[in-house]
Amino acid sequence: MRRVSLREAADALNDGLVVVVPTDTVYGVAARLVDPGAVAQLFSVKSRPPDVALPVLVSSLAQVASLGVEWSDDAQRLAERFWPGALTIIVGADPEVATRVGATNTLGLRWARHDVTQSLIDECGPLAVTSANEHGRPPCTSADEVLATRWAAPVEGVLDAGRCDGAVSSVVELTGRGWRLRRAGAVAVAEVASVLGPESST
Repeated sequence: MRRVSLREAADALNDGLVVVVPTDTVYGVAARLVDPGAVAQLFSVKSRPPDVALPVLVSSLAQVASLGVEWSDDAQRLAERFWPGALTIIVGADPEVATRVGATNTLGLRWARHDVTQSLIDECGPLAVTSANEHGRPPCTSADEVLATRWAAPVEGVLDAGRCDGAVSSVVELTGRGWRLRRAGAVAVAEVASVLGPESST
Protein backbone atom coordinates (compact mmCIF):
# COMPACT_ATOMS: atom_id res chain seq x y z
CA MET A 1 0.00 0.00 0.00
CA ARG A 2 1.11 3.58 -0.64
CA ARG A 3 0.05 7.19 -0.40
CA VAL A 4 -2.14 8.22 -3.32
CA SER A 5 -3.27 11.57 -4.72
CA LEU A 6 -6.89 12.66 -4.90
CA ARG A 7 -6.91 11.75 -8.60
CA GLU A 8 -5.43 8.32 -7.92
CA ALA A 9 -7.89 7.69 -5.08
CA ALA A 10 -10.86 8.58 -7.29
CA ASP A 11 -9.59 6.36 -10.12
CA ALA A 12 -9.06 3.45 -7.73
CA LEU A 13 -12.56 3.77 -6.26
CA ASN A 14 -14.10 4.02 -9.71
CA ASP A 15 -12.19 0.84 -10.66
CA GLY A 16 -13.85 -1.05 -7.79
CA LEU A 17 -10.95 -0.91 -5.35
CA VAL A 18 -10.84 -0.01 -1.65
CA VAL A 19 -9.05 3.15 -0.49
CA VAL A 20 -8.37 4.75 2.89
CA VAL A 21 -9.67 8.32 2.95
CA PRO A 22 -9.66 11.21 5.43
CA THR A 23 -12.83 12.41 7.14
CA ASP A 24 -13.70 15.03 9.74
CA THR A 25 -13.54 12.35 12.45
CA VAL A 26 -10.87 9.69 11.69
CA TYR A 27 -9.46 7.98 8.60
CA GLY A 28 -11.91 5.63 6.93
CA VAL A 29 -11.77 2.67 4.57
CA ALA A 30 -14.01 3.40 1.60
CA ALA A 31 -15.68 1.70 -1.37
CA ARG A 32 -18.27 2.96 -3.84
CA LEU A 33 -21.77 2.13 -2.65
CA VAL A 34 -22.92 1.24 -6.18
CA ASP A 35 -20.29 -1.52 -6.44
CA PRO A 36 -21.40 -4.56 -4.38
CA GLY A 37 -18.09 -6.34 -4.98
CA ALA A 38 -16.09 -3.42 -3.66
CA VAL A 39 -18.32 -3.12 -0.59
CA ALA A 40 -17.89 -6.84 0.07
CA GLN A 41 -14.13 -6.37 -0.16
CA LEU A 42 -14.43 -3.59 2.41
CA PHE A 43 -15.99 -6.01 4.91
CA SER A 44 -13.19 -8.50 4.18
CA VAL A 45 -10.37 -5.99 4.62
CA LYS A 46 -11.79 -4.89 7.95
CA SER A 47 -12.54 -8.43 9.20
CA ARG A 48 -15.94 -6.88 9.94
CA PRO A 49 -18.94 -9.11 10.68
CA PRO A 50 -21.33 -8.96 7.70
CA ASP A 51 -24.27 -7.93 9.89
CA VAL A 52 -22.52 -4.86 11.36
CA ALA A 53 -23.82 -2.20 9.00
CA LEU A 54 -21.55 0.29 7.25
CA PRO A 55 -22.45 3.99 7.15
CA VAL A 56 -22.61 5.84 3.84
CA LEU A 57 -20.96 9.20 3.18
CA VAL A 58 -22.56 11.66 0.76
CA SER A 59 -21.55 15.15 -0.38
CA SER A 60 -24.96 16.65 -1.18
CA LEU A 61 -28.67 16.28 -0.54
CA ALA A 62 -29.05 15.49 -4.25
CA GLN A 63 -27.01 12.33 -3.64
CA VAL A 64 -29.32 11.42 -0.76
CA ALA A 65 -32.30 11.77 -3.09
CA SER A 66 -30.61 9.54 -5.68
CA LEU A 67 -30.48 6.70 -3.15
CA GLY A 68 -34.26 6.54 -2.89
CA VAL A 69 -34.29 6.53 0.90
CA GLU A 70 -37.23 7.52 3.11
CA TRP A 71 -36.21 11.14 3.65
CA SER A 72 -38.75 12.65 6.05
CA ASP A 73 -39.20 16.23 7.20
CA ASP A 74 -37.34 15.28 10.39
CA ALA A 75 -34.38 14.02 8.36
CA GLN A 76 -34.36 17.24 6.34
CA ARG A 77 -34.39 19.36 9.50
CA LEU A 78 -31.47 17.43 10.96
CA ALA A 79 -29.49 17.72 7.73
CA GLU A 80 -30.12 21.45 7.49
CA ARG A 81 -28.96 21.94 11.07
CA PHE A 82 -25.99 19.56 11.35
CA TRP A 83 -24.66 18.77 7.85
CA PRO A 84 -21.92 18.87 6.84
CA GLY A 85 -20.84 17.53 10.22
CA ALA A 86 -20.54 14.64 12.62
CA LEU A 87 -24.11 13.35 12.61
CA THR A 88 -25.16 10.07 10.97
CA ILE A 89 -28.88 9.89 10.19
CA ILE A 90 -30.40 6.41 9.87
CA VAL A 91 -33.44 6.30 7.58
CA GLY A 92 -35.49 3.66 5.78
CA ALA A 93 -34.00 2.35 2.54
CA ASP A 94 -34.49 -0.18 -0.23
CA PRO A 95 -33.55 -3.62 1.17
CA GLU A 96 -31.31 -4.36 -1.85
CA VAL A 97 -29.10 -1.37 -1.08
CA ALA A 98 -29.38 -1.82 2.68
CA THR A 99 -28.22 -5.44 2.65
CA ARG A 100 -25.21 -4.42 0.57
CA VAL A 101 -23.87 -2.52 3.60
CA GLY A 102 -24.95 -5.11 6.19
CA ALA A 103 -28.30 -3.60 7.17
CA THR A 104 -31.85 -4.88 6.57
CA ASN A 105 -33.95 -1.96 5.40
CA THR A 106 -32.10 1.17 6.53
CA LEU A 107 -29.08 3.30 5.61
CA GLY A 108 -27.00 5.45 7.92
CA LEU A 109 -26.09 8.60 5.99
CA ARG A 110 -23.59 11.35 6.76
CA TRP A 111 -22.14 14.38 4.99
CA ALA A 112 -18.64 14.85 6.38
CA ARG A 113 -17.19 18.31 6.93
CA HIS A 114 -13.94 17.70 5.05
CA ASP A 115 -13.10 19.32 1.73
CA VAL A 116 -10.96 16.43 0.44
CA THR A 117 -13.62 13.85 1.27
CA GLN A 118 -16.33 15.96 -0.32
CA SER A 119 -14.31 16.38 -3.52
CA LEU A 120 -13.80 12.62 -3.71
CA ILE A 121 -17.49 11.85 -3.22
CA ASP A 122 -18.47 14.54 -5.73
CA GLU A 123 -16.58 12.52 -8.32
CA CYS A 124 -17.21 8.93 -7.18
CA GLY A 125 -20.67 9.12 -5.67
CA PRO A 126 -21.75 7.94 -2.20
CA LEU A 127 -19.15 5.85 -0.38
CA ALA A 128 -19.60 3.01 2.10
CA VAL A 129 -17.04 3.96 4.75
CA THR A 130 -15.91 2.63 8.09
CA SER A 131 -13.09 3.64 10.39
CA ALA A 132 -9.59 2.68 9.30
CA ASN A 133 -8.70 -0.09 11.72
CA GLU A 134 -9.11 -3.80 12.14
CA HIS A 135 -12.59 -4.42 13.52
CA GLY A 136 -12.56 -3.84 17.28
CA ARG A 137 -9.25 -1.93 17.32
CA PRO A 138 -8.70 1.84 17.76
CA PRO A 139 -9.13 3.83 14.51
CA CYS A 140 -6.18 5.35 12.66
CA THR A 141 -5.88 9.13 12.84
CA SER A 142 -3.01 9.58 10.37
CA ALA A 143 -1.82 8.11 7.08
CA ASP A 144 1.36 6.94 8.81
CA GLU A 145 -0.69 4.83 11.23
CA VAL A 146 -2.54 3.25 8.32
CA LEU A 147 0.66 2.48 6.43
CA ALA A 148 2.14 0.83 9.53
CA THR A 149 -0.70 -1.68 9.97
CA ARG A 150 -0.81 -5.16 8.48
CA TRP A 151 -4.60 -5.33 8.11
CA ALA A 152 -4.50 -2.57 5.47
CA ALA A 153 -2.18 -4.43 3.07
CA PRO A 154 -5.00 -5.28 0.58
CA VAL A 155 -6.05 -1.61 0.38
CA GLU A 156 -5.05 0.16 -2.83
CA GLY A 157 -3.74 3.26 -1.06
CA VAL A 158 -4.25 5.98 1.52
CA LEU A 159 -5.18 9.55 0.67
CA ASP A 160 -3.10 11.58 3.10
CA ALA A 161 -4.73 14.79 4.35
CA GLY A 162 -2.90 15.22 7.64
CA ARG A 163 -4.19 14.30 11.05
CA CYS A 164 -7.86 13.34 11.45
CA ASP A 165 -8.83 13.07 15.09
CA GLY A 166 -12.25 14.68 15.45
CA ALA A 167 -14.93 13.49 17.83
CA VAL A 168 -16.85 10.41 16.65
CA SER A 169 -20.12 11.12 14.87
CA SER A 170 -23.38 10.83 16.73
CA VAL A 171 -25.82 8.33 15.22
CA VAL A 172 -29.56 9.06 15.26
CA GLU A 173 -32.21 6.67 13.93
CA LEU A 174 -35.49 8.09 12.71
CA THR A 175 -38.51 5.85 13.29
CA GLY A 176 -42.27 6.01 12.87
CA ARG A 177 -42.47 7.05 16.51
CA GLY A 178 -39.81 9.74 16.42
CA TRP A 179 -36.07 9.30 16.93
CA ARG A 180 -33.56 7.52 19.12
CA LEU A 181 -29.85 7.88 19.75
CA ARG A 182 -27.85 4.90 18.51
CA ARG A 183 -24.41 6.27 19.40
CA ALA A 184 -23.34 9.29 21.43
CA GLY A 185 -20.81 11.53 19.73
CA ALA A 186 -20.01 15.06 18.60
CA VAL A 187 -23.65 16.18 18.41
CA ALA A 188 -25.27 16.17 21.84
CA VAL A 189 -28.68 14.65 22.50
CA ALA A 190 -29.89 18.07 23.62
CA GLU A 191 -28.93 19.52 20.23
CA VAL A 192 -30.93 16.87 18.38
CA ALA A 193 -33.86 17.37 20.76
CA SER A 194 -33.76 21.13 20.06
CA VAL A 195 -34.60 20.25 16.42
CA LEU A 196 -36.89 17.21 16.75
CA GLY A 197 -38.20 17.34 20.29
CA PRO A 198 -37.56 14.72 23.01
CA GLU A 199 -36.09 11.32 22.16
CA SER A 200 -38.66 8.53 21.74
CA SER A 201 -39.17 6.33 24.78
CA THR A 202 -39.54 3.16 22.66
